[in-house]
Amino acid sequence: MDNPYDCITEFIFVETPVSPADVILVTGANHPPLMEKAAELYKQGMAPYILPSGGFKPHVGMTEWEYLRKIAIKNEIPEEVILKEDKAQHTLENARFSLEVLRRNNLVPGKAIVVCKAGHARRSLLCYQAEFPIDCEFLVSPCVDRYGITKENWCLTEIGIKRVMNEVEKIGTYFGEIIPRWKNMHLLKEKGENEI
Repeated sequence: MDNPYDCITEFIFVETPVSPADVILVTGANHPPLMEKAAELYKQGMAPYILPSGGFKPHVGMTEWEYLRKIAIKNEIPEEVILKEDKAQHTLENARFSLEVLRRNNLVPGKAIVVCKAGHARRSLLCYQAEFPIDCEFLVSPCVDRYGITKENWCLTEIGIKRVMNEVEKIGTYFGEIIPRWKNMHLLKEKGENEI
């Protein structure tokens, strides 16, 4: 590492290669590039469904789901492949409520693509990992946010530093309570495997 903050860069900015999956999950926001990226992946045959997530937000004037759905239709995505989750108010709920929607539609993914903002990638991934079955594989396909924040430039501006460090704080807030649950699940899984 060349800089002391490189570990933060590597932690926050997650991106993986994408391959065909069962669903494309889109974290809620009023940010068109999210759905444009999901639409592009759908058209490449990466998944048969897109599931945008997000409830009503006063600054959007509608649900984030509806906002993203309109962009999907504008990008020629068939309405029948756009699943509906319009209640979530934060990223953990995006994940939790999206899984409920998938289960109601008899879709339990073995592999899912998460489309999110680049600076929101680690928190998004952790949230979906926290709520979905432990054996679901996640691929992360981020897009640049409206501030232009990327892995390469976040530390060069005040807004970049503020937003990335805010993500670090939110991850601490979200997962301080979840990590013990993960540890217990891992121990139970290990115990079960050792008894076989």
